[in-house]
Amino acid sequence: MGLILKGLPMFGLFKKKTEKEKLQAEYEKLMRESHRLSTINRAESDKVAALADAVAKRIEALD
Repeated sequence: MGLILKGLPMFGLFKKKTEKEKLQAEYEKLMRESHRLSTINRAESDKVAALADAVAKRIEALD
């Protein structure tokens, strides 16, 4: 009985992330944090959003 495992996401667990994937994850994390802070501390939220913008520019530079 043959098992076809090709294309299953489980086997991508050990695949190394590219630089772009790492930056995209960092951008998403920063944007979530900025959104969370927006109701607590607007100034800190703006700082985190600026960091996310810098990461977005680095992602664009890779394209």
